[in-house]
Amino acid sequence: MKSAIGNPQSAIVKVRVLIVDDDRQMAKTLTDIFRVKGYRAEAAHSGAEAMEKVKAAARETGGQFDCVLTDIKMPDMSGIELHRAVKALAPELPVVFMTAYAADETVKKGLEEGGIALLAKPLDIDLMLNFFSSLHKESAIVIIDDDRNFCKTLHDILEARGFNVAEITDSAADILQVPMPEEQVAILDMKFGGVSGLEMIREIRDHYPRLPIILVTAYRQEMAEAIQAGLKIGDFACLYKPFEIEELLDVLAGIRRRELASVLGRRIKKPGEKG
Repeated sequence: MKSAIGNPQSAIVKVRVLIVDDDRQMAKTLTDIFRVKGYRAEAAHSGAEAMEKVKAAARETGGQFDCVLTDIKMPDMSGIELHRAVKALAPELPVVFMTAYAADETVKKGLEEGGIALLAKPLDIDLMLNFFSSLHKESAIVIIDDDRNFCKTLHDILEARGFNVAEITDSAADILQVPMPEEQVAILDMKFGGVSGLEMIREIRDHYPRLPIILVTAYRQEMAEAIQAGLKIGDFACLYKPFEIEELLDVLAGIRRRELASVLGRRIKKPGEKG
């Protein structure tokens, strides 16, 4: 078993938030509140101004925004249009919508395209503070696979992307020896050390009911029934070896959006989930 989880940070990084609202008083009020609470808050009063700030921040070392909080109804560029522009420039930057009006089909489309949530004005400040505090939670992954070459390659790629990574390559008995906090994700091979993938999923679920599990396998046909059963237990997705790293990163981004949305009271369905 090899573990690299828990690298200490030398300093606490303050969350940086961009508030976008053509109502200048509203933008100032929110900016002042969040600054008093210890966050780096800035205001923009149009979509165009917001995009200039996002672009400028992206050029700074470590200066990127952690969240954009935008009003829906603004002249020239709506909050939904701003979200699309932000997503094109910085796909991982979370965007939260706020409005004093009822949601329409355009807003629903924005949420489907990756917006985190829609919040009603006046905002619940405590809810927003909880959300901001979740933005810098450590991104940790445990890879459970007895293919050591696969583990090393994936470990190195994910670590280079900023994740803290642990590996379990020796024994299924090691699975519960690695700490798995809620903000962690498990990548589980469906054939590991001769132990049933379903058995491992159930074991993990018994101890960590909310832990997202991404299934991986090189045996699409042979493992079809077990994969479907595993997904029903509550796992997030299945990737088939060999897969492109972009496929995994897309799944991880979906898990992250789901986690952030849940903080704001919105439930995002898993891929393929009905209802």
